[in-house]
Amino acid sequence: MTGKSMRHRMLDGELYIADEEIGRDYLRAQDLTRRINALPAADGETRRKLLTELLGALGEETEIRTPVQFDYGYQTYFGARSFVNFGFVCLDVARVTIGDDVQIATNVQLLTAWHPVDPQARRDKWEAGSPITIGDNVWLGGGVIVCPGVTIGANTVVGAGSVVNKDLPANVVAVGNPARIVREI
Repeated sequence: MTGKSMRHRMLDGELYIADEEIGRDYLRAQDLTRRINALPAADGETRRKLLTELLGALGEETEIRTPVQFDYGYQTYFGARSFVNFGFVCLDVARVTIGDDVQIATNVQLLTAWHPVDPQARRDKWEAGSPITIGDNVWLGGGVIVCPGVTIGANTVVGAGSVVNKDLPANVVAVGNPARIVREI
């Protein structure tokens, strides 16, 4: 052990065990998420205020439709003019960076969290996260899952239902499970 708190270990991308301090962060995010999801669709002003309180950054003109789910919220950063459709799940144990003009379809999952392969470490409740970066002008089709540690380059399109478990460069179309590049743009 390094003497760092479990929260600092989590934020530094190290193995950690969720403790009371991390639990408070989680409960804060769940309360804000519940309030956001309960708002009438027409109350965009309050939604934006609560999302700004929840998230690390919310760029100008970015629209996020509910329902949504975040682990912590403050680890997620949205650029400008992005759009997120219904059913977005963001397990933001590690930083999630979403660029400008990104289109995220329904039921997309960005999953930074992972668990050790070693069975005893898992039994002992150790976990960690690896950051996800989504470049500018990316389009993630419906039901896309982005795995821990993945970067998707600018202008890339990921087809519906794809599972992205490795980095994708800019300016490509990728589909499948696992996602594979099918052509350049």
